[in-house]
Amino acid sequence: MSGSYEFRFGPVLEAEDRTRFRLWAPGAEQVQVELGKEVTPMHPVGGGWHELVGRCGAGTLYRFQIGNTAVPDPASRMQQGDVHDPSVVTDPASYKWQCGAWTGRPWEEAVLYELHPGLFGGFKGIQGHLGRLAELGVTAIELMPIADFPGARNWGYDGVLPFSPDRVYGTPDELKALVDAAHRQELMIFLDVVYNHFGPDGNYLPLYASRFFDKSKHTPWGAAIDFHQPEVRRFFIENALYWLHEFRFDGLRFDAVHAICDKSFLPELAHEIRSRTSGRHVHLVLENDDNDAALLRDGFDAQWDDDLHHVLHVLLTDESRGYYADYATESAKKLARALSEGLVYQGEPSPSRNGARRGSCTEDLGATAFMSFLQNHDQIGNRAFGERLTVLSDPRKLQAAIALHLLAPEIPLIFMGEECGAKESFLYFTDHRDPKLAQAVREGRRQEFVRFPEFSDEARREQIPDPNAPETFARSRPEIVNNARSALYRKLLGLRREYLFPRLKGIRTEGAQPIGGAAVIARWRFRDGHRWVMASNFGDEPVTGDLPKSNPLWGQQPNKQIPPATTLVWMEAA
Repeated sequence: MSGSYEFRFGPVLEAEDRTRFRLWAPGAEQVQVELGKEVTPMHPVGGGWHELVGRCGAGTLYRFQIGNTAVPDPASRMQQGDVHDPSVVTDPASYKWQCGAWTGRPWEEAVLYELHPGLFGGFKGIQGHLGRLAELGVTAIELMPIADFPGARNWGYDGVLPFSPDRVYGTPDELKALVDAAHRQELMIFLDVVYNHFGPDGNYLPLYASRFFDKSKHTPWGAAIDFHQPEVRRFFIENALYWLHEFRFDGLRFDAVHAICDKSFLPELAHEIRSRTSGRHVHLVLENDDNDAALLRDGFDAQWDDDLHHVLHVLLTDESRGYYADYATESAKKLARALSEGLVYQGEPSPSRNGARRGSCTEDLGATAFMSFLQNHDQIGNRAFGERLTVLSDPRKLQAAIALHLLAPEIPLIFMGEECGAKESFLYFTDHRDPKLAQAVREGRRQEFVRFPEFSDEARREQIPDPNAPETFARSRPEIVNNARSALYRKLLGLRREYLFPRLKGIRTEGAQPIGGAAVIARWRFRDGHRWVMASNFGDEPVTGDLPKSNPLWGQQPNKQIPPATTLVWMEAA
């Protein structure tokens, strides 16, 4: 029991010296529990479930034996070491919460800061940054996935034990202490969770629960998870509730939900979360390459807005290959649509997808249904050399984009280090101990870029950093300093807090218009009648537009022209 919800998956500490072990293993005739040197058969209880009550308590090491193979609990709450090691019984009540009255913050006040826990020194290390981030104007931190993955270095998307915080970051109680410390600073804390696949090393489910997967459906990571199976649905619903109840996270970000084949699962998940977290501000955010806006009307707060990122990236860098090809023509028109409607592609053909139509209508959705970003782990780390915008774009145009990003009504997300203009790369890194898997990942990474002309030469591809090399991880750590760039972020987020936080709820677009090929003017109306006006020019020449006559909140009075590399912002009275 944790909070008000009893979990079926994972061990249950029923008394100080009594633990109930459970395993769904429909493919196993017999399952045994290994407790130290003692091995005891479990009892089949129907439906593929096996149970045993052991005379042991918190701290006990255990594994399940299936045939000649000993495996960790797929719902392990903590591992002794890595993913192949024994699981550990934990006491969910061992941590004494200090901020028990915390109920979160409204979605309209969200300013998220995405970080990689390992690069910040684990759960204890992150605590040292909370005061700085709160002072900057951040209101929520978002942890990249922490579910136990193989080795000591990983982005987190190779997790195989979704309930177990990776020990390289810290213990469950140390994670709870981080959540508590965030709440003391009035910071929300979000967790990125992966429900579309398991990693390639340490996933034993096919051995005894092959029904977890549907081999007739394929994803980029192999056979799709079979959410038609009731037990599989419960496994992931319980996982979401586990993070929200036992660890008191304020929100979840769901990775690549377009790879979840059963489209009925996500609404069910959202509805159950809402029913079991009433009285709290709990926020649910999607990454959805399908641009399926229907989910934003069915329990989810927002979607990562790749469209807005991509068109801004094109305007800042002139890159036009890969998926950027979809935004390389009529860029200002597409930026205007992203600002006024959230998504650029709402059913139109996508050139980079061979003309396939992508997305659905967003006309009834407000700006806060979308999360904006200039950079994130994917958009930097999936580049061959992990370059940030600080080394790819004109500094003046980047500053104009920062102002647009932080003062537009969409919910902003900042990627670690960008608030101080970090120039260090963020690279793709792993720590696979199996030499064959490490080699396969290394070759697969380099093969991804063969279609680009600059990587047609094998010698050039050999320069792409080896994901498994320790220095690849070390090179990805941003230098955090207090400088002019952080002062800019502090100023812009102060304006957001003063003018947008109290007015964002119910905001509605009044449209946006392109001005030439690289500039836009966008307008929104607040419920109190005030109008928010933004004008951005990413071109090299000034452009003329129908601008407010009052002095802007941000930028210099333009005298009917928007200067190059400039964002201007006005608040017009009702």
